[in-house]
Parts: sequence; structure tokens; C-alpha cells
Amino acid sequence: MGLEDEASMESRLVAKVDQVFVGRVRLMLPDGEATGIFKAPVDRPVRLTATGLEGDEQADLRHHGGVDKALHHYPVEHYAVMAEEWPQCASLLAAGVLGENISTRGMTEHDLCIGDILRLGGARVQVSQPRSPCWKIDRRLKVDNASRFVEAAGITGWYYRVLEPGMIAAGDTTELLERPNPWLSLAHYWDEVMAHRPDPVSLRRIAEAVGLAADKAKRWADRADWLEAHAG
Repeated sequence: MGLEDEASMESRLVAKVDQVFVGRVRLMLPDGEATGIFKAPVDRPVRLTATGLEGDEQADLRHHGGVDKALHHYPVEHYAVMAEEWPQCASLLAAGVLGENISTRGMTEHDLCIGDILRLGGARVQVSQPRSPCWKIDRRLKVDNASRFVEAAGITGWYYRVLEPGMIAAGDTTELLERPNPWLSLAHYWDEVMAHRPDPVSLRRIAEAVGLAADKAKRWADRADWLEAHAG
């Protein structure tokens, strides 16, 4: 990619935070499963720490939260895709419904790369991995296999780790600062790792990408080992 192309790409990677969401753990009907997917918008600055926004909670700390999943970013335009697929719940499909912490427009998985470092309000964050959709999306939307659709469509959103804590609020700007892996957009990452039989060479390269969450790096390196051991 030439310098002019790189500059043009980076100039597009400035987006305004439309809303910030936090939520406490509550029970999801009908089974009474604890979840942190229910979020509400906040109209004041919130401190972003190494483990997430103050006042925000996660129920399943094995799969949610922690330093590599401190903040969930979800593009609001993805809700229109879901509303077209499930018109019966279109009225529900609005920012915050999938449990994201920040909502923007004009920045998607095709624009950001694994390892990207951004200024977010008063904080500095790094893209660590996409979100892996789970069954709670099905329950939240009351749509069977909704999580599979979100996964297959690549409209998962992504997580940040926090490099420098700070205050964030609706109206703040997200701005790209550094890009160590310009070849590894979130969309490309998702396509590669979700392939039925990925190329082990590609998986190893992904596993070595700067900024990728350590558990994902190990997973794809192990997967590459298995594929090579079972070639043919």
C-alpha cells in the first residue's frame, strides 16, 4: 500500500462516539441466567480502566471482561442489517441492545485492524480481537440462531485492551494512532479463522500479529499445528 493510500485510509478512521453504555449483571428470562448484556446509555463522562468502564459488569468472566476484553465497540449500522433479516424485531434493534459499551457510525470491521492503537476520548486503547457471538444474543433478540447469523455476516464488533486509562463520553472522538498490522483487518481475520480448513501458514501469521489477545494467538498457533499434522 502506498503512502497516499495509507494516508487516505487513516483519514477515514476518525469517528464520533454516539453513545456510551454500562450495565449491571441481571437475570435473563425465561431461565434466569445471569448476564451483563443489558446496558443503558450514560450522559456523563465515565472512567475507562484496565478492566473496563466503571459501573459496568459482566456475569461470565471466563468469556467476557478482563484486560483483553475491557471495552466492546459495536457499529450502529450493523443493526440495520439485522433488522432487514428479522423485521419482526426491528423495533428492538438499536444501539446498546447487544451489550456494547460504545456505539459509533462509519467505522466497521473492514476499517480497523488487529493491533490498531486509537485515542478514545481521554484514553488510549488497542484492538485485541473480534467479539465471539454467543447464545445470549439469541435470547436477547428472541431469534433462534441469531448469534450464528451475526458470526457468519462478520458483524460482531470488537474488543479493546486499555493502554492508558482515561475518561470517555458520548461526543468523544476515536482516532487511529498506530497500525502495526495493516494486512489484518478485523474482517480479514474473521474470514481466515472461520474458514472450514484454514491455511496453517495464514494462521501462524495471524497468531504472531502484534496486539492479538494471547489466548487467541495460542489458539490459532495450535490450530496450525493440528492442520499441518493432519494434512491430506
